[in-house]
Amino acid sequence: MTADEILMDVEERMEKSVSTLKKNLLGIRTGRANPGLVDTLRVEAYGSPTPIKQVAAVSVPEPTQILIRPYDPGTLKDIEKAIIAGDLGLTPNNDGRVIRINIPALSTEVRKKMVSRIKELTEEAKVSIRNVRRDGNRAADQAEKDKAMSEDERDTVKDEIQDLTKKFESRTDELAKAKEHDVMDD
Repeated sequence: MTADEILMDVEERMEKSVSTLKKNLLGIRTGRANPGLVDTLRVEAYGSPTPIKQVAAVSVPEPTQILIRPYDPGTLKDIEKAIIAGDLGLTPNNDGRVIRINIPALSTEVRKKMVSRIKELTEEAKVSIRNVRRDGNRAADQAEKDKAMSEDERDTVKDEIQDLTKKFESRTDELAKAKEHDVMDD
């Protein structure tokens, strides 16, 4: 692999780690309603687990309420079961046409648990980024062994990989701080 190929691969994989963290943070409750809270739910509809967005429109008509309007009224009960089984700590209210989920205010204890979960997710993302760094450094070492690059080029690539690592780790910290702020300041 050339130096550019190694760096491109490392950057793409680190970007995926940050994207995964963003997606995971969406599922963490703040005191406000957010459609991301139910994005991870799978509804047992039409014989297979289906993402909720494929069977219903999810909206937030009020800051403390999520409204789920199924495309097919026959899936209403299945959506309700998925919300209950999803263990989100949310109670669905089914009126026969739509499901309303009222988001209760968070207690201080629950907020602290959410913050610790945010820290866990952030650390997982950082570990993933560091694993990508390790793989990139190995690829650079291998390229140098294979005479595809010089020792100086290898060292330059490793320095650039380290710079990318710092950049992406700081992005995970920024995302975590923002989410912690959302959780604690409601």
